Amino acid sequence: MDINRIKNLLPHRYPFLLVDKVVDVEPGERLVGIKNVTINEPFFQGHFPVKPVMPGVLVLEAIAQACGLLAFETEGRHPGSDTLFYLVGFDKARFKHPVEPGDQVRIEVTLAKVRRGIWMFSGKATVDGELAAEADIMCTMRDVES
Repeated sequence: MDINRIKNLLPHRYPFLLVDKVVDVEPGERLVGIKNVTINEPFFQGHFPVKPVMPGVLVLEAIAQACGLLAFETEGRHPGSDTLFYLVGFDKARFKHPVEPGDQVRIEVTLAKVRRGIWMFSGKATVDGELAAEADIMCTMRDVES
């Protein structure tokens, strides 16, 4: 899945679109995405000027965006302009290794279950095979209210 397909499925845009491509997807099961981290990311100006580190919350956001991609692929539908996939919670979030400019983050998410409209995933982000972050993530699809 290339960036154009990703942009068709997710409403996020620069600087908040955090999945560059999908290298593997099994609808209803799992998805593997890639985020290429460059020094040009706007958050590096302040986090941290002396030692640039991608904010952990943005690593979790990248995992959550991959969950959204898996959900739409699983549903086999294109999100309408009236529907969004909202993040509703993180459990067991852990940060193990900093993500720095030049890193390629591999994002792996697995669909655990869907219960009463809440999608539950397990996700992790690795750099060169080393665990950077992991979390259980909950999301839901909702109509956009005007």
